[in-house]
Amino acid sequence: MAPKKAKGEPKLTKAQKAKLKKEEERLREEEEARLRAEREEQERLERERKQKELERLELKYSESREVDLNKLRHLLEKNHTAVTKWRADAAEKAKKITCCFQWDRYMRCDGKPDPAVQQDIYTYISLWRDDPEVNITPVLQQCDFALQLVEELESLLREVTDPREGQKYQESLSNLQELIVFKQQLATEDILKRANDNIDTETGNMQSVVKDDNITLCLWANFKKNPRFKEFNFEEVGLGFELPKQLAVSDIVVRILHTHYDHLSLLARMAQLQTHTPSHRSLAGGDEVQAEIDLPEQGEAKDAGQAQEDAGTQQRRVDEESQSVQGLEDRKSAISLKSRTNSSQLAEGRGSQILTQMEGVSDEGDLTSSSVQGTVVDVSEIVQVVDLMEYTPLGGVFYYDVFCLPPQARHVHGWEIRQELDTGLQVFPYPTESLDFDDNEPVTCPPVGVSVSLPDCVVFLETPQVARWDAAGKQWRMDGITDVSYEKEEAKVTFKMGSFQAFVLMQDTYANLPFQSWELRPLDKDSAVFTVNGALIDLSITIQGDRCMLQTEQEKGLSHLQGKWMSCPVLQRAMLSAGINIFVNEYTDKYVSSFGKDPLTEHAAYEQMALFASACAFSWSKWNAECGAGHLVIQGCEHHGSDTVPKDSWSLFLLGAQRYHKLEITEKSEAFSPDHDPGTDCHSTFIHMLQDNMSADGIARTRGSNYLFVDTVQNLLCASRPLMHS
Repeated sequence: MAPKKAKGEPKLTKAQKAKLKKEEERLREEEEARLRAEREEQERLERERKQKELERLELKYSESREVDLNKLRHLLEKNHTAVTKWRADAAEKAKKITCCFQWDRYMRCDGKPDPAVQQDIYTYISLWRDDPEVNITPVLQQCDFALQLVEELESLLREVTDPREGQKYQESLSNLQELIVFKQQLATEDILKRANDNIDTETGNMQSVVKDDNITLCLWANFKKNPRFKEFNFEEVGLGFELPKQLAVSDIVVRILHTHYDHLSLLARMAQLQTHTPSHRSLAGGDEVQAEIDLPEQGEAKDAGQAQEDAGTQQRRVDEESQSVQGLEDRKSAISLKSRTNSSQLAEGRGSQILTQMEGVSDEGDLTSSSVQGTVVDVSEIVQVVDLMEYTPLGGVFYYDVFCLPPQARHVHGWEIRQELDTGLQVFPYPTESLDFDDNEPVTCPPVGVSVSLPDCVVFLETPQVARWDAAGKQWRMDGITDVSYEKEEAKVTFKMGSFQAFVLMQDTYANLPFQSWELRPLDKDSAVFTVNGALIDLSITIQGDRCMLQTEQEKGLSHLQGKWMSCPVLQRAMLSAGINIFVNEYTDKYVSSFGKDPLTEHAAYEQMALFASACAFSWSKWNAECGAGHLVIQGCEHHGSDTVPKDSWSLFLLGAQRYHKLEITEKSEAFSPDHDPGTDCHSTFIHMLQDNMSADGIARTRGSNYLFVDTVQNLLCASRPLMHS
């Protein structure tokens, strides 16, 4: 409430009121001008302070730049020289072991060939092809040995540099794989010729299961011909099938052969490699990883053999890393690329999950290219070819076949009479194109069903995809498969196909990307743990020297991997085959969103992180997505012991092509700012930036890191690229 005017106080005239108001406005303007001048002066002083600070930092940066870069170059060259020598010594040792092994093989004269000698392989194949043995037990033993030769040939193919030698190995590999299939066919026929001796009294049909380490063979012979027959399950191996009435009353044999290896995908992958264009954002070592992924693996490679495999790529890595240091010294990288995949393109690509090609099918069933411009395409003619850069077959191949029941033996007066045919097992024609004579219309052939329990040696992070083998096109296809059902609790997939064909279960190769977070933390001297919180599963990889060990809470499907030490490349192949891939290659950017970071800056970061991995912890930062393509943001701090890193210990660092500095913001700040932390210096290398806040003991520990440990950490980071995909 306004105060009451004193009694007798003179009233102000309008002129006086106006004058008073004008005076108040003048005073207010003078006060605002004074405050504005003070602010401008403070801003000027702050600009001068920042300018002086920048000049100081620039002067110190210029003075230490050459020295810091030379120190970093010396550390990298020292480690690479030691690793190169170790690889060369290991390769030489492996070569001597191989020579001794070859000599022992020669002296044994047991008919086991040397895969590297084409004549030996051809002789072995010729002799085995002519071997009359068809009993399932010795045949499977012979197949086991042949599969060992296949592994050795695949290893030779990875190492070969001469294209002509590679072609020879490829021919030997193909011939050997075809012969394995042929021998399995003969053994199957031998069992079926005596099927009537093993008829089940309860069902009136013959059913049999044969297993070893590499295959599971399920056979069912139809003697009862019951028109009400629907399905049969081989409960002990988790396989089953469903037949339509036409087949239930026919003289047929159903075979489901599950090979725990996969020779078909290699054929498809080799064809697709010719049509794929790699990304330009690959790091050093990317080609090596892809080469490892491209060939199927049936077991862990020998340590010595792995060392020989890595020796050839070591010098290339030295050159590339020297270039990365030179790039820090001379220029900012011009390789910075924005992510090729925007949000709408990503949603569209992840929605389709297949490489769809429009092709017409000729009368003979051969695939022919077809133009689809401006026309309405019948869905039944869409050929869905699986892109093996995007999908990975898991758990081996399931061969689903139907054969004519071979003539059975009859026992007469102690004699066994059997009709011998020289045609081998005959495929039963289904679907058929016969006519119904009553109404002269084609007889419909319903699809055939199959059920599969997921193999216990793999992990499916998502609902498994089913693909069938197109033998003519040498490719996996997803069309022609209907009524797919996945029972997650029972880990069982059921579906139907229009015909009997080989099929595989597949999963998105990059289902666990991008990472939600990651951390690299030291445990002890030359020991660290790399933890990844993936899109679907969390895991950690313990690094000890040049060995790696996988650990995860997921137990089913990974018992053969968890707690076992392996080399980094072997672990990569094993994890990919098991369905928990976290590694990338030159094609990944086509299928997974990324930050499009400068690969030179990224690679330099991995180099220096590996150098200090014995004493420093590193982790992801949400600001890495906000700092632009030419920079990286990472959390880091000195850390000792196996305990988790305290949250208040982390600092943020901005990494560029030429400069590294500590950020003023924290992970909890509301917005990103590239301003450096006051009182800290800029550096031309990441390791010297880290050293500013490290203890003498921590710095000494990094200097004593074993070169194999540093190399293994760097390989793991380059293979997973967490700064690009998290």
